[in-house]
Amino acid sequence: MIIYGASGHAKVIIDVLKSIGKEIDHILDDDRSLKKILGFDVKHDISQDIEKLDAIIAIGNNSIRKNVSKKLSNNFCEAIIDKSAVVSKDTEIQYGTVVMPNAIVNSSTSIGAHCIINTNSVVEHDVIIGDFVHISPSATVTGNVKIGEGSHIGAGAVIIPGVKIGEWVTIGAGSVIINDIPDHAVVVGNPGKIIKYNKIDNG
Repeated sequence: MIIYGASGHAKVIIDVLKSIGKEIDHILDDDRSLKKILGFDVKHDISQDIEKLDAIIAIGNNSIRKNVSKKLSNNFCEAIIDKSAVVSKDTEIQYGTVVMPNAIVNSSTSIGAHCIINTNSVVEHDVIIGDFVHISPSATVTGNVKIGEGSHIGAGAVIIPGVKIGEWVTIGAGSVIINDIPDHAVVVGNPGKIIKYNKIDNG
């Protein structure tokens, strides 16, 4: 298993991999000042042998994670799910996604590729989550919500049932979302209000 990225998010992914008994072969990062992380050496060059191994991208920024995914020739690993997470057998989760400790994902939910379902977050039944989405710690996504590609749901945010969140949206920490949100909007508050629009370089 290859981990791309050697910052804080990588530390949590290392713990998740250890929790499920996955072997870590190499950790890579472009930043040559990074030498070690949690006792593992950090490499900076990709060899042909490394390209043959399954990989996961341990980068918290959704846009960067997408751009890195397009540059790599590795096969991406199946979803990585911490042993303490509760995930319904009726849920579909695509490759490269990680479900962090104590997260809950309930029935008939679909989660895309390279997503982060972070610590203590709740994703309820019949939710559809696009690729490269980050559901932050302790956020609650209630039933029948749809979240578009690249959106970031802040820590402790709540999205009420049936709401549609567009692509590359940012929901501020602690916000309560009661209405549909268009693409690229930045939303804060209770109830959530759009404060600006982000033009994100999402490739």
